This record gives sequence, structure tokens and C-alpha cells, in this order.
Amino acid sequence: MNVNRSAQRGMTLTGLIFAGLLIVLVAVVGMKVAPHVIDYGKIMAGIKAIAGDASMRSASVAEIRRAFDRRANIDQIDDVIRGTDIDVTKEGNELVLSFAYSRQIPLFGPVSLLIDFEGTSNR
Repeated sequence: MNVNRSAQRGMTLTGLIFAGLLIVLVAVVGMKVAPHVIDYGKIMAGIKAIAGDASMRSASVAEIRRAFDRRANIDQIDDVIRGTDIDVTKEGNELVLSFAYSRQIPLFGPVSLLIDFEGTSNR
């Protein structure tokens, strides 16, 4: 059997182990970050819905914050952000809600990931 070594292709065991560790690391980080990104999406949907509600344009700041608290309770994000953390302003005749918060996500050992979330309803 005459085998030409230059024609052989493949991955070494060391390369396979390194690639496997890299895939596991990306998967672990993804699984730990995904719930926080989903919560951010729920918060954005909530403030856009409240800002787009015509009945809220004449509401007081306290009523707008209570409306967000009710929505946050239903979406189960009331432990992430509360109505008191929402900034309420008006630009012309448009209601603008904005927020900003940070999340420190422990990954493994002393390693953690810090993500700053912020958003506004007028985007």
C-alpha cells in the first residue's frame, strides 16, 4: 500500500480537543447570557408598547411607571428593572421612556461578564 502523506488531511487530537473546548466555552457563555438578553427584549417591548399607547400620553409619570410595573410583573422581569428606574420625558407630543442598567454575569470561578443594557422607546 503506497500512501502519500501530503495528500492526507484531518485534525490532530490536540486540535480536536482545542476545538471542542472552544465550542463548550462559547456554549456556556451563550447559555448564561441568553436569559439576560431575553429580559432586555421584554423590557424594550414593554416601554415601546407603553410609549405607543395613546391613553398614556396624558398620564402622569407615576401612572406610566405603574403601567410599566404591571407589565414587568406579567412578563416576570420585575426583579430586573422597576418603574422607578424608567426615565419619562416628552419630545414634542411624543412620550419617550428610557432606561439603563448593568448585569454582572458569573461565568466560572473568578471570571464574570459585565453587560450594560440601555434602551429608549423612540428608536
